[in-house]
Amino acid sequence: MKGERFLELVALVDRLRGPGGCPWDREQTFDTLKPMMLEEAYEVLDALDSGNRQEFSSELGDLLFQVVFLSRVAEDEGSFQIDEVAQRIITKMIRRHPHVFGTVSASTADQVLENWESIKRTERLEKEGGNGTSSGAPSILEGIAAMPALLTASKLTTKAARVGFDWPNIEEIFAKLHEEVDELKEALLEAPAASEGSRIEQEVGDLLFVAVNIARFLRIDPETALRKTNQKFVSRFQHIEHRLREAGKDFSQTNLEEMERFWQEAKKEA
Repeated sequence: MKGERFLELVALVDRLRGPGGCPWDREQTFDTLKPMMLEEAYEVLDALDSGNRQEFSSELGDLLFQVVFLSRVAEDEGSFQIDEVAQRIITKMIRRHPHVFGTVSASTADQVLENWESIKRTERLEKEGGNGTSSGAPSILEGIAAMPALLTASKLTTKAARVGFDWPNIEEIFAKLHEEVDELKEALLEAPAASEGSRIEQEVGDLLFVAVNIARFLRIDPETALRKTNQKFVSRFQHIEHRLREAGKDFSQTNLEEMERFWQEAKKEA
């Protein structure tokens, strides 16, 4: 029966945290578990990108374990139980899908997203008792949790674009990209040494922000795209290392020209 193994997982975590369980598991707190939750989430994404569905299933299990384990820690402090976690998400999903569970009409994905954002804004107003921004309504950019800056930029611009604050075409984004490159060059001429809060740092941030907008406009997730590029860089750089070892060399015995040649080899093999 679907869900039966989930109950076994809950029982397993109860035993690990309970009397006679694992001393290490009993010592864990919300603070000690934070990095583990983040690590497991990224490992899920890596497994998904790999195309190995068995590995993906395994990593999802690790992430689910963290959810159940954190819920048990909360239960131990008297905050809530795993059933409440499940009930809250069930209630939330039913409320945010009125086109499925209610009488609202939404025949396209865009209409679903529009309804979703409207419902979220209403929820925030109710949570705040009507005290949002100075106008009495919450900003459409509120509610984006702390996450990697690249992903945050993508979510911010996506929300702004949904209400019409966007470039009309990608050519204008490219023009903005070139503008930001020129401004960075100007900043480098003014003060070659970058520092925290310097104009150079600001211009680099602006450049990255425009690049994120290009990805969004092309319906590409920038976090996924950069992660794949990171993986590609690792593969090609490791090829350089392999070729140097074959030649009995290390990096102190090579030069940029030779490394570039090996890099181009790696590109051809990909």
